Amino acid sequence: MADLKQRWVLVAALLSPWFLAPQAQAYEELILLLRDKRCPQCRLADVDLVHADLRDADLSGAELQRANLGQARLDGADLRESNLQFTNLRGASLRGADLRGSTLYGADLRQADLSGAQLDEEALEQAHWQGARGIGPGARTHAGLHNAGVAASENQQWKLAESLFNEAISAYPSEPLSWIARGLARGELGKFEQASADLAYAGQLFEEKGDTIKAKQLRLASRNSYTPEEKNFNNGNGIGSAILSGTISTFRALAPIALRLISP
Repeated sequence: MADLKQRWVLVAALLSPWFLAPQAQAYEELILLLRDKRCPQCRLADVDLVHADLRDADLSGAELQRANLGQARLDGADLRESNLQFTNLRGASLRGADLRGSTLYGADLRQADLSGAQLDEEALEQAHWQGARGIGPGARTHAGLHNAGVAASENQQWKLAESLFNEAISAYPSEPLSWIARGLARGELGKFEQASADLAYAGQLFEEKGDTIKAKQLRLASRNSYTPEEKNFNNGNGIGSAILSGTISTFRALAPIALRLISP
């Protein structure tokens, strides 16, 4: 069954627009890869290998930019120093794969399984990794985690946002914006006591940074109640006046500050 599936992958590759171009050498490399699972330095940009079985394949130094490897099985594959810019790896299995030194700019790793994969520090900073499983510590930066939490918040995925802000805080606990953002997410989830604690701690961090105004505002915010029926995020002249006037809910008054992207 596996051999039949692999043959269909080859047939699909042969019929693809990529193959129709005069690329005899690339065709030979594709045959070599599918037959022997060994093709270091392959030049396979734009190739369609969706669902391909490439377990333990040697693709070190391969040029795979923009290739379609969606749902491919790449467990244990050697992808060191490979070019995976804008490569589709969505839903691929990369368990134990070696991705050290690979270029992952714009790569789509959403829903991929990266359990046990070897990745450089901050390797996923410019890749799409939301929903990927098994990502080890260090592969995602604080900024990447915080910004992913912001994106989840903007889509009102508050549980996911809380989880991402948790990880951002673990990566860099002295950034007050992540504590405010997690407080906002927890407020939306009805975890008022925890949200209040997050805001209070963010205020403490601002105090330590010398920003006494934000520190005072956040201490006040941590004591105020949450009124989910309020909808306006941006009314008023700043979070202090918004909280004091009561015109908008406490946590939502913090949204313009909390849900802000952080540069890597």
